[in-house]
Amino acid sequence: MRKLLHTELLEKRLSHDMAISAKKHPIILIIDSVRSAYNIGSIFRSADSAGIEKIILCGYCPIPPREDISKTALDADSTVAWDYMKQCKDAILDCKEKGYTVLAVELTDEGISYDALEARHYPLALVVGNEVSGIDDACISECDGAIEIPMYGVKHSLNVAVASGIILYEAVKAYRNFNE
Repeated sequence: MRKLLHTELLEKRLSHDMAISAKKHPIILIIDSVRSAYNIGSIFRSADSAGIEKIILCGYCPIPPREDISKTALDADSTVAWDYMKQCKDAILDCKEKGYTVLAVELTDEGISYDALEARHYPLALVVGNEVSGIDDACISECDGAIEIPMYGVKHSLNVAVASGIILYEAVKAYRNFNE
């Protein structure tokens, strides 16, 4: 075994234009009031890697174009479709009107485990929230349910960018398993 050379990685990578037009997994990520441009950039990078449909930025999230987002995202902010809606609640309702199941990525009293997604959940919109306070209660009440990443240690949360990457890949994995 050997690590692939940069030139070999480039041969496997989609071009910018190919990435924009590639078929996407039917998953939208709604991000509400995440304050860090670096977290937003990291989430864009994970969203690009996972091949999701779109990101919707809400509240006081920093939005592209911003150098700090692009640098952290490695320019994935130019390959992932995104939109901005001031109110997270409006983004949730818009997704629901379009037939998406909307799940809050939050620890709740009725959440399902991240490995319990079913075919009926797709198309899927996932909501993540602020680094400190999480998702606003009013937004949680508009969601169809909640999904959670199990916590096995002392801490009861993950960084929002880390949690987004984990949940996006679990959602893509489940979708691909249902469609094989």
